[in-house]
Amino acid sequence: MYGIILAGGSGSRLWPLSRELYPKQLLNLTGEKSLLQATFARLKNFMPCENILSITNTKHLANVRMQLKDLYENPLILSEPISKNTAPATAISVKYLIQNKNSDDIILVVPSDHLIKDNEKFIEAIKKGEQLAKQGFVVTFGVKPSYCETGFGYIKTGKKIDSGFTVEQFVEKPDSATVQKYILDDSVFWNSGIFMFNASVLFDELKKHDPAIFNTAEKIDMTCSTEIPFVEFDKMPNISLDYALMEKSNNLVMVKLESDWKDVGSWNAIYDVSAKDKEGNVFVGHVLDRDSKNSLVYSSSKLVATIGLEDTVIVETEDAILACKKDRTQDVKLVYETLKKQNDDTHLVHKTVYRPWGFYTVIAQGEGFLTKIIHVNPKQKLSLQSHNHRSEHWVVLSGTAKVVLGAKELILNSGHSVDIPVKAIHSLQNPYDEAVEVIEVQLGDLLIEEDIIRYEDMYGRV
Repeated sequence: MYGIILAGGSGSRLWPLSRELYPKQLLNLTGEKSLLQATFARLKNFMPCENILSITNTKHLANVRMQLKDLYENPLILSEPISKNTAPATAISVKYLIQNKNSDDIILVVPSDHLIKDNEKFIEAIKKGEQLAKQGFVVTFGVKPSYCETGFGYIKTGKKIDSGFTVEQFVEKPDSATVQKYILDDSVFWNSGIFMFNASVLFDELKKHDPAIFNTAEKIDMTCSTEIPFVEFDKMPNISLDYALMEKSNNLVMVKLESDWKDVGSWNAIYDVSAKDKEGNVFVGHVLDRDSKNSLVYSSSKLVATIGLEDTVIVETEDAILACKKDRTQDVKLVYETLKKQNDDTHLVHKTVYRPWGFYTVIAQGEGFLTKIIHVNPKQKLSLQSHNHRSEHWVVLSGTAKVVLGAKELILNSGHSVDIPVKAIHSLQNPYDEAVEVIEVQLGDLLIEEDIIRYEDMYGRV
């Protein structure tokens, strides 16, 4: 069996904690691991690590690789040059497995943002699904609804077939009135977003129901390459696997997933899976409360004081605050989309941005300048790079930094500084056992991350 982890989402309903460049699957929301790491660990319980393929957007590749390397030295990761939703991502991942693993084996497709702690029940359902997939079915996994949710897909089942059920209807994100009827119907289940099939069966189904994806995937050569070619992939329609295939196929069966599955795709879902106090509240971070009930308050950096809240969600980050009723958390996506249309960077990135070598925090910016604190972890280094539009001035705050500047190598201790001229080839490095912190002042007419030309990089970003 092979596994495909879909790790390219934006996590817009978990704004402001989740951002476009650091989405929810990379966040540690409920335990010791991020959602992505927990998904990988779940799959490696019953398949070899080398059989697990993750697919993500190019802009998330370095962070995805960094997190997965904590679990397996050589994770297999495909990078999408552009986001095209789950149907193209699944199709191109399966194409890679066929071409590079010479495989027409059973493939399990899982999102990277689910919370499942009961691994025994999960594996039990997967084994049942595997038997049906071997018979040529596309298998989906259904969860019995426990509350009204318009953000999920719903599966209406028919007759029993071996260890599963035939699928009479697959409805993606129905309206509230329809959902009210569904949760009273014992034959209706939530779509977990987990699928299983034989590789050739998927392509047969796509050929029938979405020839645009099938024809494009057929033309793309993924032999010995984990980089998906932009020109061909850009021709793919932007569509989910649910709409492209599951609503149309007559070859679907469903297996009950009776584990503790949770899609932590909204703040209401985070509230549901979190430990609560005697008043039903969830408080994370520096929170001071009086007389609130059934509310979630999340503080990442500041004191948040609350009085008399009820059924409310408040989320504080360095640069944004969300406040909404708990039953309106699905609408957070609308805020995210509005910020994106307005080109407001608050949808895109936190003031603190994590990189494979450590992180940086933006502390001030204005016309023609930007100031960061850069934290470089021990034994790590930034890429050898240059900039066409900015100069930089570095001051070491703590630790010892090695600076490559053209043909020179400099060793700078706390209080030392160096100027990096426009177009100079340079690198900030930390070959030592203690972390390094540097204050960086950028000056120029274009102060963006895209103004980086990389020549060498230990994280494969050249």
